[in-house]
Amino acid sequence: MQLGDGQTTYGLQIQPRMGFFTDTSVCIGCKACEVACKEWNLVPEDGLVWSGNSYDNTGELSANTWRHVAFIEQQTNDGMRWLMSSDVCKHCTHAGCLDVCPTGAITRTEFGTVVIQDDVCNGCGYCVTACPFGVISKREIDGDGGMHKCTLCYDRIEDGLEPACAKACPTKSIQFGPLHELLERAHGRLDDLHEAGVDDARLYGANEGDGVGGMGSVFLLLDEPEVYGLPPDPVDPTRNLGTIWGAAGAAAALLAAGVVFAFAGGGND
Repeated sequence: MQLGDGQTTYGLQIQPRMGFFTDTSVCIGCKACEVACKEWNLVPEDGLVWSGNSYDNTGELSANTWRHVAFIEQQTNDGMRWLMSSDVCKHCTHAGCLDVCPTGAITRTEFGTVVIQDDVCNGCGYCVTACPFGVISKREIDGDGGMHKCTLCYDRIEDGLEPACAKACPTKSIQFGPLHELLERAHGRLDDLHEAGVDDARLYGANEGDGVGGMGSVFLLLDEPEVYGLPPDPVDPTRNLGTIWGAAGAAAALLAAGVVFAFAGGGND
């Protein structure tokens, strides 16, 4: 398991990387996680208008929805099934949002989580386009104009408490703990489901070789990621910046050499 980018800068204060494991196979769609998150973090109310999309009233993650319970209705051979999943910020190993933040408002904590400091954020929105999951947005209406997302309840885990959403989940669909332990638990749960004949079960966010270096929020899904509104192959958009700037520099040098050669050649005529 990789540490999050920048986590080692804490030196002796570094803590084990913490995260979430969300087992969607036992999610009952109660939305206790949404309510607990809002109450603890004082997140403004939203989702009070009926969307018509099953029982999904918040629609997606946003500045005012840090936990989003999705309801997916699927036709099956014997009728219908519901897939329910509580989505959240992925707290990526390589976090594009952190890399592009010009004010340093987005930081990596000693627990490997990614948080936005409200008093430092200037609302520029660079982090919005840098997140491959569409997690971050601006609190526009009657808000502070800043960007907001899940903090993995940094204030709670500092005091040895679990995040509010995990504490409130009645089925333990949302589990919190050291990420290496959660990954072992996730793989074990996946093996159990495969043995039980649930062949479509898969893990999402557990692969360190993916485009974000693995995630601090790991999910057990019962269908393709796209069904849950998750990108199948997320990539940190800043991952190739070094290569891009290198190519741009080489092109600029070649252009400059061409200009010099053209002027030098013109002087000899």
